[in-house]
Amino acid sequence: MERPDATTGAASTRPVRERTCARVLPVNAAGEVLLLHGWDPVDPGSPYWFSIGGGADPGEPLVEAAAREMHEETGLVVAASDLVGPVHHEVVAFDWGLWHLVQDQTYFAVRLDLAPGEEVHFGGLEPLEVGTIDRAAWWTPEALDEDGTAVSEDLTTIMRAAVDAVGGGR
Repeated sequence: MERPDATTGAASTRPVRERTCARVLPVNAAGEVLLLHGWDPVDPGSPYWFSIGGGADPGEPLVEAAAREMHEETGLVVAASDLVGPVHHEVVAFDWGLWHLVQDQTYFAVRLDLAPGEEVHFGGLEPLEVGTIDRAAWWTPEALDEDGTAVSEDLTTIMRAAVDAVGGGR
């Protein structure tokens, strides 16, 4: 997850975990992006919307990690070859669970229009993620800006880049 560092400048007392992450922003024909809703297990009273994705396995190409994470976190299958990008890259640091995470994150976009009856499910979540993700929803960047519940100030800018990359809403 990409929760921004909420510390007040003091060093985190949590063990540091560095990881390389692949994230994916599915975009539908209406220009909406599929996001997940969840929270830090240490702070369940402060939920937020965030992008799909997670750590790449050693030696795993980022585009393949993004497709794998998409399936694990939503139950939806996309081919790595259908991913566009990268559309954004960043390094972020934040506290989540037991760790102070430092993540090198690469974002990909994919056009995704769900077929009738196709829906998101959380059956592939890792044990640590179970109980910290409760739903998924399609958001326009403008609606999420207005709602004010994005994980970071940058998320809606990254969403716009994904929408532009796949021609969503056109």
